[in-house]
Formats: sequence, C-alpha cells, structure tokens
Amino acid sequence: MIGFIGGTGPEGRGLALRFALAGEDVLIGSRELARASAAAEGIAALAPSASVSASLNEKVATDADPVFVTVPYAAHRDTLSALGPSLAGKTVVDVVAPLAFTKGKARAVPVEAGSAALEAQSVLPGATVVAAFQTISAHDLLEPNKTIDSDVIVCSDSPDARRMVMGLAEKIEGIRAVDGGGLENATYVESFTALLLNINRAYKARSAIRITGI
Repeated sequence: MIGFIGGTGPEGRGLALRFALAGEDVLIGSRELARASAAAEGIAALAPSASVSASLNEKVATDADPVFVTVPYAAHRDTLSALGPSLAGKTVVDVVAPLAFTKGKARAVPVEAGSAALEAQSVLPGATVVAAFQTISAHDLLEPNKTIDSDVIVCSDSPDARRMVMGLAEKIEGIRAVDGGGLENATYVESFTALLLNINRAYKARSAIRITGI
C-alpha cells in the first residue's frame, strides 16, 4: 500500500489519484481525519474502481510502504521527527521542494542539510529516503485524462529504492523515470522547481522537464 503523509494538498492528491488509477492501493493521511476522508472521497470520485482509503498521518506511517511525504516545507522536519519510529525500515519518498514566493515569483529556500531530502534522511536515519516528483505539476496530476509529458528524476543512496520508485513513476502514463544518482543530487532537482514555476508564470503554462541524450 502506498501512503501519503500530508496527502490532502494538491501534489499528494494528484499523485495518489494517478497511482490509484494505475491499480495501486492508496492511503491518504492528514493530521485531521475529516480532511483525509474528504481527500480520499475526491480521489474515489475521479477513480471509482480504485482502492483509496483515509487515516491519520501516524497510521499511514505505520501501515504503508512506501510512504510519500507531501507536506509543506514549513512542516517537514517536525512532521518527520514525530513519525520517525513508525517510518524506520521503510522507503520514504520525499516530494517536498522548499520554496518561497515574493510578488508571485518563486525562489528556492536554502536548507541547512542541503535539501529537503537530505534533511529527511538526517531526521529518519532508520528509513531509506528517495527524492522524486518535485517537478511534476499537481494541476496536471489532478486531471485524470491528461498525459504527463515529463521525466521524473529519482535520487537515493539506495540503488534498490531508486529502481523501485522509478518503476512506480512509470506507472503514470507519459512519465519516464531518470536515475538521478545519490541523494545529494536532490538539491539540484528541488531548486529547479523554482525555475519551472517562474517559467510557468511568464508563459502562463505548466512546464516540465525532459532529459535528452539518454
């Protein structure tokens, strides 16, 4: 079962929808059960035959594997610290890109650890952290008939975890997974998200990335 911690936001709901449509069992988590249930019901309405359920974040951390982290960066460290014991031994997919906005323009927020994913690994020494999906538009994910024309760069210090998440990514129609190497490379992917958002603002578009030559 694929779990989502903080799964009620657009990115969490979008990824949960796409994995549910691909036939995966999905568990949506939140600090408030009512919010998780509402998000799960919304996904079920778009994917009536899918297996989608809701619970509190603590239950998601206990029951699911892999577990996707889709909380706002402001809640990132505290959320993971609280759930650390339950996430030990699991694959944690960090989707968070630390960003700030000034007059509509995005910028990457410096993280002491180097990136949100590296911060997650420092907070969760017993888990295997994978960084992925930061550059995928939540709006596109939430349109179930839209093909996602993009690569997803997957970074982790565990080759096995990288391969597993790359396989999950390619269950979403149109996505090609790219091996991004070790977790230290997540820094560049997270920062690139700010550039894509600014391109979107300039062109009134939903830009994505493709890696050529491979």
